[in-house]
Amino acid sequence: MKIGLIIYSSLETVSGGYLYDRQLVATLQRAGHAVEIIALPWRTYRAHLRDNFDRALRHRLLTGDWDILLQDELNHPSLFGINVQLRGRVRYPIISIVHHLRASEHHPRALRTVYREVERAYLRSVDGFIFNSETTRQTVHTLAPNHKPSIVAYPSGSRFVGHPPKPVRDDVLRLIFVGNVTRRKGLHTLLDALQRLPDAPLQLDVVGALDVEADYATALRARADGRVRFWGRLSDEALATRLSESHALVVPSQYEGFGIVYMEGMAFGLAVLATHGGAAHEIITHGINGFLIMAEDVAALVEHLQIWLDEPLRLASMRHVSRERFEQHPTWEDSMREVEQFLRQMLDARP
Repeated sequence: MKIGLIIYSSLETVSGGYLYDRQLVATLQRAGHAVEIIALPWRTYRAHLRDNFDRALRHRLLTGDWDILLQDELNHPSLFGINVQLRGRVRYPIISIVHHLRASEHHPRALRTVYREVERAYLRSVDGFIFNSETTRQTVHTLAPNHKPSIVAYPSGSRFVGHPPKPVRDDVLRLIFVGNVTRRKGLHTLLDALQRLPDAPLQLDVVGALDVEADYATALRARADGRVRFWGRLSDEALATRLSESHALVVPSQYEGFGIVYMEGMAFGLAVLATHGGAAHEIITHGINGFLIMAEDVAALVEHLQIWLDEPLRLASMRHVSRERFEQHPTWEDSMREVEQFLRQMLDARP
């Protein structure tokens, strides 16, 4: 197959969505398929909307020699109009890779209304979907009801070999937060919780880019106490070291379409604390291998951190179950092979 993939910026961008796209591209290439990356510049949402009037982009898509065109749904503001113009004029089906919807994030009411309408128009403009979770599939169907071909192909935590839970020093509760330091990821909620536990024997490692929302990150660093260490971006090897030396992963994000980082933490036998915002409930069972709270609920976060502090045997049990849950989860190879088969079926069904 000859496959096009539209993304913003570079395939090497550091985020869970881009990791998913990289894994898919690698699997397709190993299977002998040709993949062409169409990288649009990363700009403001308003500038992306203007892409729909870009004649050069429209011409490139009209003349693209692909069997299938994949689009990362993140690019929806650039494509919702162009896709309509392509209909009936190109031979390839358009398949959207949906990690999570912008309309599911927290935004001011007026902006969220705009985002919902643009995103709904985009979802109606494609021919099929690749979803990263059942929650994402249901969210898309709610916003834009459809019966289009689709597949749920879960991300994996198998980027790292991982390890079964190993003993670490129990005199301190060792927490780790992994993710770009942006408001959506909820690090401020975690720091608020730590401030309510000023004497608790715990340590927090923060791993993730500090320049995505630089002002936000600077403000958090200014108010963090000595128990918090900011590492910035780390190599995979260095991140694996930090994960292997932790007891629990805490990322109280406002919304995650899946949350690859949760599964990566589970590969190291970490108990996980996440939120009800998104698909974390598909891999985290509250009270069994971690905890689920409402986003921004500092009191609940304090309560569950205190449980880990007071009940080390319960924490150890959660870590054991967490590793078991990881071992039952599909690998990247498993999931991406299913996507390849889905794309073959879409191609075979083409008129």
